[in-house]
Amino acid sequence: MSYQYAILPNGIRIIHRQTTSAVAHCGVAIDAGTRDELPEENGLAHFIEHLIFKGTKNRKAFHILSRLENVGGDLNAYTSKEETFIHASFLTKYYDRTLELFADILSNSTFPEKEIKKEKDVVLDEINSYKDSPADLIFDEFEELIFNGHPVGNSILGTPETVKSFQRNSILNFVKRNYMANRMVVASVGNIDFNRLVALIELYFKIPKSDNQNYKRIAFEQYTPTTKTVFKSNFQVHCILGTIAYPFKNKKRTILALLNNILGGPGMNTRLNLNIRERYGYCYNIESHYQPFSDTGYFNIYLGTDNGYLDKSIQLIFKELKALKETKLGDLQLHRSKQQIIGQLAISLESKLNEMISIGKSHLFFDEVDTFEKIAEKVENVTASELMEVANEIFIPEKFSRLTYLPKD
Repeated sequence: MSYQYAILPNGIRIIHRQTTSAVAHCGVAIDAGTRDELPEENGLAHFIEHLIFKGTKNRKAFHILSRLENVGGDLNAYTSKEETFIHASFLTKYYDRTLELFADILSNSTFPEKEIKKEKDVVLDEINSYKDSPADLIFDEFEELIFNGHPVGNSILGTPETVKSFQRNSILNFVKRNYMANRMVVASVGNIDFNRLVALIELYFKIPKSDNQNYKRIAFEQYTPTTKTVFKSNFQVHCILGTIAYPFKNKKRTILALLNNILGGPGMNTRLNLNIRERYGYCYNIESHYQPFSDTGYFNIYLGTDNGYLDKSIQLIFKELKALKETKLGDLQLHRSKQQIIGQLAISLESKLNEMISIGKSHLFFDEVDTFEKIAEKVENVTASELMEVANEIFIPEKFSRLTYLPKD
């Protein structure tokens, strides 16, 4: 597995992997997300992601949606804290059509007033749907808790107040500030000659460079452990424990990713699942997550349980954390843990759409992308001592924050 790279004169970066598949996947990653919003703009990056499909100087909304769907393609997008990603899957012969459409919606979106009004209602419904799902909402509110007052902690959807306040001018200003060529990566996984791909992107993407070449995000520096309890009309208790962790470029990121996988990753054989769910039956769902950002990151453990089991579950969680801090994994345990995470990564990359999004995002932040073989090598090189070292740096009970949703009486 190898990747090809290019940079256009206007600063757009390109990454491509050649395949023989009849289906291609291509997307544009933009280095602009929720944390690039001004305080009064909270939710605007996500709102714009909705609106760029609502009309350009050349097309109405129906024609944008039909351009790829008429030939069996799939057009989509997402917004995160640090990037916006527009992507499509399509038959290989429609690369030209897809790239022209991307360029049109990125350069020529008109953001019609009537569409702005309609989309506000859509996003407000989306916010309300989150409020109806405490298992999802608690993650957003936990980020707000630990990154208190910092843009990285803001909700991607925004608040009803900020969404209602959005005007066309604020949308145009955000796009002008952030949708610049040198903050974009075009990622591709498909059967197309690389030189032809580069030529097509150069033909269509006439996006200018940013005037602010030295743009830097506000760094997160002040973390204060916080405990908060919220009473909600739920049957179940929802709880998150967590703390600040390593950013993307920290060399210990791979070690913490492996440690997280051992503790509470997606497998059913994680320590938290085997102990708290399988052994004691205290909860249905318990899992841990590690989320790195460009300059910070966080680690958390989530569980949903009955109120009578909450304290017992938390005691067991900290017991597992203590064990990882004090006891080295044996050679066989370590080997199995490495093989598990490598296998999970391989299965994820079996989806070429997942691979395209992954390499686009990685290239956006790192300027190059590790191959699967390189990532597997990094995992294989992790030692039991390094896992203990990272566990002792991150799993410090006094530095954990806690957010709990308790049922109302």
